[in-house]
Amino acid sequence: MSTEILNKEGYTLVRVNAERLDTNTAPGLKSELVVLNNNGVKNIVLDLSQCKYCDSSGLRSVLVGNRLCEDAIGTFILCGLNPDVEHLIRISMLHTVLLITKTANEAEDLLKKKMEM
Repeated sequence: MSTEILNKEGYTLVRVNAERLDTNTAPGLKSELVVLNNNGVKNIVLDLSQCKYCDSSGLRSVLVGNRLCEDAIGTFILCGLNPDVEHLIRISMLHTVLLITKTANEAEDLLKKKMEM
């Protein structure tokens, strides 16, 4: 799985640099998220702006990231959703569980507000 990991102030940005988040690529993302969590990262922004397709295994890897951040008393934000991926998340009702922003910058602003509280 091709990902770009950027350590920012107070969080880590994970960019998925693949058009598909499916049974072939999702395990790699899940592994990256677990490694980050094991290294003490508790706030993650997952940018899927390059991803045009996602299946159930992709959704599971997203949910693993969300659970890891919640367990660490952190925040997981999903951003940059392509319309097809957003539709899948909505029909799965995951938009009621996940924090979602349009861009990574919006996610960063949201995290800053949460940290100020």
